[in-house]
Amino acid sequence: MRIGLLTDGGYPYATGESRLWCDRLVRGLAPHEFDIYALSRSAHQEATGWIQLPPSVQRVRTAALWSARGDGRAYGRRERRRFAGHFGELITAVCAPDGQAARGADDDASAASAFAEGLYGLAELAHEHGGLPTALRSETAVRILETACHASGARRSVGGATVPDYLVFADQLERALRPLSLDWYDDDGLGGADLCHATTGGSAALPGLVAKRFFGVPLLVTEYGVRLRAHYLAAGPGGDTPLRAPVRALLAAFQGRLAAEVYGQAAVITPGNTHARRWQERCGADRAKLRTVYPGMETERFAALGERDEAGGAGPGDAGGDPNTLVWVGRIEPAKDLISLLHAFADICKEEPDARLRIIGAAARGAEATAYLTHCRALAARLFPDEAADADTVGDNRVSFEEVGGPGAPELVDAYAAGGVIVLSSIVEGFPVSLVEAMFCGRATVSTDVGAVVEVIGGTGLVVPPRNPRALADACLALLRDPVRRERLGAAARARALELFTVEQNLAAFRGIYLELISHAPVRRPAETVDAHGEPLPFANPAEAYVPGHWTAGQARTVPMPPPVPMVPPVSMPPPPPLTGPVDSGAAVPESRPAGAVAVGAGQALGESDV
Repeated sequence: MRIGLLTDGGYPYATGESRLWCDRLVRGLAPHEFDIYALSRSAHQEATGWIQLPPSVQRVRTAALWSARGDGRAYGRRERRRFAGHFGELITAVCAPDGQAARGADDDASAASAFAEGLYGLAELAHEHGGLPTALRSETAVRILETACHASGARRSVGGATVPDYLVFADQLERALRPLSLDWYDDDGLGGADLCHATTGGSAALPGLVAKRFFGVPLLVTEYGVRLRAHYLAAGPGGDTPLRAPVRALLAAFQGRLAAEVYGQAAVITPGNTHARRWQERCGADRAKLRTVYPGMETERFAALGERDEAGGAGPGDAGGDPNTLVWVGRIEPAKDLISLLHAFADICKEEPDARLRIIGAAARGAEATAYLTHCRALAARLFPDEAADADTVGDNRVSFEEVGGPGAPELVDAYAAGGVIVLSSIVEGFPVSLVEAMFCGRATVSTDVGAVVEVIGGTGLVVPPRNPRALADACLALLRDPVRRERLGAAARARALELFTVEQNLAAFRGIYLELISHAPVRRPAETVDAHGEPLPFANPAEAYVPGHWTAGQARTVPMPPPVPMVPPVSMPPPPPLTGPVDSGAAVPESRPAGAVAVGAGQALGESDV
């Protein structure tokens, strides 16, 4: 099966989202062929290069969404008229109220239909007459946008937009729609794929929509972090790209319409958890298409700690950790709410003077993360004034700040082994990876009720409301004082993680979904494999074409057929001598093989990767 894997800001680049999950997918499903269609999000990401790709990846095509692009292509009068019509449909739908704000279900369905027609009309125009970047930034586009924002019945949040707002939105829209202008949609590209698998929504799914519309290729959408939710967080007043309110409203409306179209056209949607599933349902996804597939995680290095504890009946103290120590592991940023954790730990110390807190995270990146870490250190110094001046070492300090893998700091597995209770204090969380890692290690956990935390824990840990230091302190005290309960919860957490969150269960789920989707897809044969009447040609593909490896794409399919063997008149042969000895019915009979025949079995290993 030939899979078109669509990524955005991740695989195959060495940095970004979902790169580890995608790499495990293409390695674990090696019998399938993967073509990677990747969108990059920054110059730094492209400069870091790619990770090492397995032989199952046949080709990689990339496109940048981070740079301003102008193709310099000017449309003729007829093409400009077509562009104005399609763009007008799309923008009118974006500016129309949706959901509960719409005047009725029929109006909302009409707007969704107009958005789809405008989107595919632009895709067809780009395919026939070149890309869209210049047209989307043209004066015509700005005038259409202005008219739609001030039209009767448009959503009120876009009515205050000004010319600078139109220009900013036009730039953002061109970047989001840039996949429509790429040369990925031929029979040798996505048009010839058996299945398109978008590893996220938004712009990454646009090539899959085009392949579905014009080539009938089924579309599978996987979202471990809902792209629409990530857009809302990034474009908000406190996000990475602060924008004026009318621009935020236009971008949110566009992304919402696009998400609804992606969910409507996808054959199957696989959210990574129930939290993501609820977002998709609110955006119009059909429940019949939704199948939760938890992300698979490598278990060896984490499960080894839990196995060692179980084999020896050991607890955290015997494993090299301190049962009176709380451990926090993660990325230090405001969303993790270390402020509440420090206040909660101050309450814990009043009742348990021997308690310790180790905050172990990755090195702070960016001005915001660095400032937040500095603020947390200052708060710890104020809450615990009797501590030593050096806050980077554990020693006798109640609170320590450490970097994973840093000088004198533990590695990731050792971080989870360092204490008796693992704490998560976030106020915003998608799929809590650190919590799953702690479960693999057999550790009891205390976490806040955000994102998919309750779904992941499933009753194997304590959950408290976010931004509530007193509740967090009480839960930690309950586990610190009860080692038997800690051990019982840790064992249950490890068993749950091994059942639900392994790479093996993730690969098994996608293997079944791939086969199901392709079984319902119509057979599409290449032109060279059918005759003038559309009937399949026997032996059009040599047998070697089905042996995995890069060479099959070129050499195996261009091997000329051997010339016909001339007819030879039959030759009378003497009869064989009679058998005089006993006959062994189990003896192997040598198989006759024509001259020049090659055994394919020995070549099956060609192109396979060591995983």
